[in-house]
Amino acid sequence: LSEAIRILGRNAPDSTACSSQKADMAMKRSSIPMASASGVRRLIEISDTLPPHLLKYLEEDRCINLEKAMPFLRCISYEVRGLHYQAIGFANQSGGYELRDNGSFKGTIAPKDITPVFTDKITDRMKSVCVFEGFMDFLSFLSMKEEIISHCLVMNSVSNVARSIRYLNDRQVSSIRTFLDNDEAGRRATEDFMEAGFKVDDMSVHYRNFKDLNEYHIHRVREQQKSLSLTMTQTQTNPIKVKQVKHKMR
Repeated sequence: LSEAIRILGRNAPDSTACSSQKADMAMKRSSIPMASASGVRRLIEISDTLPPHLLKYLEEDRCINLEKAMPFLRCISYEVRGLHYQAIGFANQSGGYELRDNGSFKGTIAPKDITPVFTDKITDRMKSVCVFEGFMDFLSFLSMKEEIISHCLVMNSVSNVARSIRYLNDRQVSSIRTFLDNDEAGRRATEDFMEAGFKVDDMSVHYRNFKDLNEYHIHRVREQQKSLSLTMTQTQTNPIKVKQVKHKMR
């Protein structure tokens, strides 16, 4: 395993996190009408079950471990100009949702806010908090680790850096690990945390050749799949070669 994997997870799971999966998609919905702040996007339904096309997007395109991810996700049905849509929803601490579909759409059901994911009660000896720019990176982190022992905070946008700093300061957190994007905005956000007095472990150096943590995770899973496929091919072809050698020796 690479140094990055040793840091990101104690034991890396196998490549089955990106395999196809069939699920029973009986939708269980509750109707909650709500208008967005702009009056354009209207929330219609929230469901605990994602439809097949969104599950496929998460598992096959983003290589997300569904078993680990689903407790944090909802299916958000909404309406825009009379047209109905469904998106993956990731809740924030104020009751709003970050939205993502299986295409290029990214949106928000207001209010926009951060999402703290703390695994147990706050203690004076709290370990470093892992800070993520978006929820897809957080889900990648979940998929890469056998178990989550760290507190996590998803900013849901680099525009929420100041809000994240206030939240961490209120809980007397002094040390963080940042898993932000390898772009100017990500670097600026990391600097903001440092300037605010946090001891920052910038984890982006371990995926410096990739746009973000999810892109690195996808690359890693694809490489695992190629290696597994090659091993299986060799295993299948070797018995044939052995038979050919025995035949020549007769």
